[in-house]
Amino acid sequence: MSDGVISLAIPAQPEYLSLVRAVVAAAAALDPGLGDDRIEDLRIAVSEATTNAIEAHANLGSEDRITIKCDLGDDRIEVEVQDHVVSGFDPGTLEYPSPLDEPGRLDNEGGFGIPLMRVLADEMKIRSLDHGTAVQLVVYASSAAKD
Repeated sequence: MSDGVISLAIPAQPEYLSLVRAVVAAAAALDPGLGDDRIEDLRIAVSEATTNAIEAHANLGSEDRITIKCDLGDDRIEVEVQDHVVSGFDPGTLEYPSPLDEPGRLDNEGGFGIPLMRVLADEMKIRSLDHGTAVQLVVYASSAAKD
């Protein structure tokens, strides 16, 4: 059962990341079961998902908007970040970067967004859509946290 949904549509531009982080943190703070650490985890995970969506638009020259939906439930907050590029991608084809301790790894800064989202959120799903990709992130309140 949902207590409320907050929706935000932003231009696919990095200047809007701080707005997304602020809105998600404010929405998450409405749940007294989410501590500051969990709110920060969610904020970072959503920032990573939004950054990926912005980069997808930039790579394709798209000026469409990115939508962010925060669904405040009784025991969790669910955030979905959706881009609207021509087609989504298959998350099963992702190649992850080599470990940080391998020579030359620090020459490439990217590639940690999706693994980071998986660590920071209690649940993470990526859905490839006909017109884009949706990333769903769920963080549970402390009393309902998954083991």
